[in-house]
Amino acid sequence: MTEESLGYPQFAQGFATKAIRCGQDPCAATGATIVPIYQTATFTLEAVGAHKGYDYSRTINPTRVALERQLAELEGARFGVAFGSGMAAASAVASLLRQGDHIVATRDIYGGTYRLLVDLLPRWGIETTFVDMTDIEATHGAVRPQTKLFWIETPTNPTLRIIDIAAIASIKTPDQITVVDNTFCSPFFQQPLALGADLVFHSTTKYINGHSDVVGGVVITDDADLRAGILFWQNAVGAIPGPQDAYLTMRGAKTLALRMREHERNARLTAEWLTKREDVAEVFYPGLPGHPEHELAKQQMTGFGGIVSLRVRGGEARALEIAKRTRVFQLATSLGGVESLICSPQTMTHGSMPREVRIALGVTPDLLRLSVGIEDIDDILRDLRTAFDAVPVLN
Repeated sequence: MTEESLGYPQFAQGFATKAIRCGQDPCAATGATIVPIYQTATFTLEAVGAHKGYDYSRTINPTRVALERQLAELEGARFGVAFGSGMAAASAVASLLRQGDHIVATRDIYGGTYRLLVDLLPRWGIETTFVDMTDIEATHGAVRPQTKLFWIETPTNPTLRIIDIAAIASIKTPDQITVVDNTFCSPFFQQPLALGADLVFHSTTKYINGHSDVVGGVVITDDADLRAGILFWQNAVGAIPGPQDAYLTMRGAKTLALRMREHERNARLTAEWLTKREDVAEVFYPGLPGHPEHELAKQQMTGFGGIVSLRVRGGEARALEIAKRTRVFQLATSLGGVESLICSPQTMTHGSMPREVRIALGVTPDLLRLSVGIEDIDDILRDLRTAFDAVPVLN
């Protein structure tokens, strides 16, 4: 019996409620409140062709279905398709293209995505033009008759530029697709589909899981035809999360609202603190009034996220020494976990890019990227202060 049949009024659920309830129906067989981990490769049939909606876990698994429902709801969409990594999700988006198609992509982009677009897709006759998507006129000028996909990353990795999703979406024709990598914001701070995008994907390894203990990805859409293409790729290629991975991601997503508020608070205070240091040359954070797209970020996002990048004075040697000396901030690739991480993008996240490309995009040797965690802010700032002060700028 449903709440509606009992006479209770229907109501729109808030984000935190959706994160906890959507896709989380009690188990029909046992009444288990938490979605079980269906650790099975196959399902027993009642007869040939007669099953209960599940036959083989590469194709469909109840734990994965629950995760896909949960994450689709968080993006305000009908369909989610989960993958074994963020790059598997990105490759599923690329699978919608055919030989001769063309992509217009954000110029400053994650190194793994760059490798997919530059080193792999040309093998199948798919070309990419990289453009500064903060320049709408330049973006429009990059379009060819063969253009099928606009590939947006916002905020960009690692220099945190903000792309106007609605403006890019207004450029596309009905036969073109707009996809947004929403990993840095998470659906809590940004909803690209509501701004006109056709597809959203995440590395769920990052904020959605939030605990650095599982690798995963997801593609989300409201378009049934696009979902069918992505679902075909998921089943055909099999780059899926196992049920344990799906469970961990689903559990992590339940606290996304709480975590993102703390990540943003700590990141904002960290960015403000860094701007006051004379030994820091530049700070990148869209929540700072001096950020070139600060006003756009305020319109497009409901918060500014937990990533802060900076250039230190003293060059590469000082930057690397600072990264070695932090203790609250651990020197590691990845981001979005509850723990603070520090990395040198030139080698750790963008090493697949040629050096000249990295430099042109601002991924210079003196650049550090901070994934600001949810530790006590006093400990975060004390850790940075200690590391910075221990490595003075040499004249």
